[in-house]
Amino acid sequence: MMKNIKRFSAVSIIGLVLLFFQSCDDTSDTFTISAPTAPILAELNFTQLELDAVNTTNPAITLNWDEADYGIQAAVNYAIQFSKDDAFTAPVTASTISGKTSATLSINEVNAAAGNAGVNPFNWSDIYIRIVASLGTQNNEMAVSNVIQFSVYPYFNYSFKDYYLVGNATAPGWDNFATGNNPALFRDETDSNTFYYTGYFAKATADDGEGRFKVIETKGEWSNQWGTTYPDNEDPIDAEGDIAGNPATQEADPGRFGVKTDGYYTFKVNFASKKYSIEPFNADGIVSPTSLEIQGSSTANVAMTPLAFDGHIWFATAIHLTPGEVEFVTGASAKWGSSTSFSGVATDGGGAIPVIVEDDYDVWFNDLTGRYILIPLNL
Repeated sequence: MMKNIKRFSAVSIIGLVLLFFQSCDDTSDTFTISAPTAPILAELNFTQLELDAVNTTNPAITLNWDEADYGIQAAVNYAIQFSKDDAFTAPVTASTISGKTSATLSINEVNAAAGNAGVNPFNWSDIYIRIVASLGTQNNEMAVSNVIQFSVYPYFNYSFKDYYLVGNATAPGWDNFATGNNPALFRDETDSNTFYYTGYFAKATADDGEGRFKVIETKGEWSNQWGTTYPDNEDPIDAEGDIAGNPATQEADPGRFGVKTDGYYTFKVNFASKKYSIEPFNADGIVSPTSLEIQGSSTANVAMTPLAFDGHIWFATAIHLTPGEVEFVTGASAKWGSSTSFSGVATDGGGAIPVIVEDDYDVWFNDLTGRYILIPLNL
């Protein structure tokens, strides 16, 4: 045992000696940088930029700048930042590059940066740009360029899909017209692939063809319809399962969704996972308001109409909204709202719903769940 201890001690001493000599011979470089000279962003040869909503991948703007000087040979990182004020209170980074002193941004990139900076679409607004230089993966030693300014006319990119009900279990029956009033599905406010519809589904008789419905993407068109993975008219009534679309997932028409008895249900569908479920909903004790209006800075007061088929579902068709906000106000002066634009879940006293782009809208509200959806008609 003593011999083992002595051998270990000798090895340890040799290691320490080698470490000492190695440290004395360390020739690794130590970089010292001077106070950086900031990049200088060149002025543009135009003062106004109208963005084309059609050719969005085309170049919109080319920026050039003199490189930042850190006193060493190193690749400098550059961030292109946009802001709606010259103080850059809430800057938005449109792009980052390394080792280059010019960049071309596409129409889509400029439109997105302007929108994220808070510039409203379809209006001329001032936008400000600067270059922020830095070193390393941690973006150390930032140096900020001068600021340039121009006016921009952004478009609005409505990236959402909207879906509607059709079928004898629903208000329109199997009628599918472009001008029809098919109830809209309510999009989840945090997951644009998930939709809900809570309401009354009819089952007129025990016949297997009754109590049936499908989902369409465009009113008046059958080409983009969604249903079950069973063949149409060979489709059992299931409470959950996979969805299929025509022509998205198969050539033939998909099967029909359905309920076995009439009543209130929650239909949920996810167009990413291709799953659906239909669950009974207890509507007992939920009383609809005697009247409902859309009120707010975006519009004059607009009266909503309940569906005759299901009085818990309210709608207003083709109403003009401007940037601002709206709430759903009952005849008893309760104000229902939320903080999410286009769709969400309103609550009594939940605040005003932001309207971020001017257009004509179909608006739907469900007093069973508080869900709402604002569907622009021209974007």
